[in-house]
Amino acid sequence: MIALPVEFKEQLRREMGEDEAESLSAALDGVAPVSVRLNPAKRCHAIGDKAVPWSRYGRYCDSRPQFTLDAAFHAGAYYVQEAGSQFVEYLLRGAKVEGSRILDMCAAPGGKTTIYSALAGRDGLVVANEYVRNRANVLADNVRKWGVGNVVVTNNDTQALAGFGGWFDIVAVDAPCSGEGMFRKDEGARKEWSEAGVRMCAARQQTILRDAWQSLAAGGLLVYSTCTFNTTENEGVLSSFAEQFGDEIVAADDIAVDDSWGIVVGRTGAFQTFRFMPHRTASEGFFAAVARKAFDASAPIVVPRPRKRIFAEVAASDGRELARWVREPRLMKFASAGDVLYGCAASRYDDIRLLAQTLTVIYSGVAMGQIFKGTLKPDWALSQYIGLNREAVASTEVDETVALDYMRKRDVKAETFVEGMNLVVYDGLPLGFLKRMGSRCNNLYPNSLRIMNM
Repeated sequence: MIALPVEFKEQLRREMGEDEAESLSAALDGVAPVSVRLNPAKRCHAIGDKAVPWSRYGRYCDSRPQFTLDAAFHAGAYYVQEAGSQFVEYLLRGAKVEGSRILDMCAAPGGKTTIYSALAGRDGLVVANEYVRNRANVLADNVRKWGVGNVVVTNNDTQALAGFGGWFDIVAVDAPCSGEGMFRKDEGARKEWSEAGVRMCAARQQTILRDAWQSLAAGGLLVYSTCTFNTTENEGVLSSFAEQFGDEIVAADDIAVDDSWGIVVGRTGAFQTFRFMPHRTASEGFFAAVARKAFDASAPIVVPRPRKRIFAEVAASDGRELARWVREPRLMKFASAGDVLYGCAASRYDDIRLLAQTLTVIYSGVAMGQIFKGTLKPDWALSQYIGLNREAVASTEVDETVALDYMRKRDVKAETFVEGMNLVVYDGLPLGFLKRMGSRCNNLYPNSLRIMNM
C-alpha cells in the first residue's frame, strides 16, 4: 500500500500532537478488523467470534469470510459493516425511534439505513436518500435484502429533502467526506486525499447540514457523522453550523460510553461528539455527533406540492391475491406504480404516496410483483420481506451447492422442486423464487444480483 500523504501526517501532528499522530499513523498501516451486523428480524447461522461492545447485533470476525459465497449474506441475514459505523444504533437507544419518521440524508450503500429501518419498526418510515444514481441502486438492493419494508429510497439533491420542512423526527447526515478513516483499507482514499479536498468537503457538508436542519421537526434529533479524522470536517463544520443556527440547537440527553471502548468523547457547543481512532478502538476511523432542535424552534411542517400521480389503487380481486402473500394483510395497503404492485404499512401509505408524488423515488415499501390471470408472479423483494406468508407458496429447502447454483443462475435439477412456484430456502433463509415447469426450471433470481465469481 502506498505511504500516507505527508500533508495528512502533518495535519495529524497539528491537531493531535506528535505522540497521538504517530500512534494513529502506525495503526493506519496495520490490518483492519472485520465486522458484521446481524439482522434481528432474520435467522442467521453463527458468524463472528466476538461482540462489538456498542452494537447489540455487531460481531467481529477473526478472519475475513468469503462473503460472496455465503448464502446467508445474500439473504440479508447480516450486513458487512465497520464497527464504528454501527455506533449510530447506540446513539439512538435513548431516543423515541419506533414509529418515527427518519431521514438518512446521504444513505448509500445502506448500512446505517438498515439500522434505522430495524429501529423504526413497522409503523416507522425511513427515507433513504442518495444523490448518485448508481449508488442509489445499490442502496435499494440492500434495503430489499434487509426486508423490513419501511424504507423509501430517493435519488435527489439534499435541497429537495429540505422542502419537507419540519417533517422528520430524526435526521441523520453521514456526510460525504475526505475518507481519512478508510486509509487502512482503501489505497484509493490515500491517493485522492488533499488539503484542498478537505476544505471542499467541509463546504459541502455545511450545505447538507443546513438542508437537513430545515427538514427536522422542532424537538427532533440530528445525527452528524463522517469517516474522517480532521477537525475541519468534524468540529469545524459543527462550529460553523452552530454560529448560523445558535439557540435553535440544544444538547440531547447525555450519552455515556464505557471507557474501555476507547472512544474519545467531547463536546462542540450543543453537540456531544464521539471520535473513533484505530489505535484506540477496534474500528476504522469514524466521527459522530448528536444534538437536538429546540422544542420551541420555529419549524412549521411544510411539504412540497404534489407534481405527479404515481400510485393507483388495486382492483379488489388483485388485493385479495396480494393479501394472501403477507402474514398481516389487514395492516397493509397495496397499490400499483407502473406495472409493479407494492405493499406498505397502511399507517404510512399517505406519507409514501406524498414522497412518490414530489421526489424521485426508486423504491418504496416492498415490491410484491405482477399479477397475471389472477395469480401473482412474485418479485424477488417479496422473498426477502420479513412479513412474507410462507404458506402462500411451496418452500423448498436446498443444500449449499444448490443454493449457490441458484444464485449463480446455473441449471438446477427440476426434481428438487415441486411443480409451479417455489420459494428457494437455504438454512431457513429465503433466497428467492423459482418456477418449475415439468422437467425444466425458470430461475427468477435477479440478474443484477447474480454471483459471478467461481
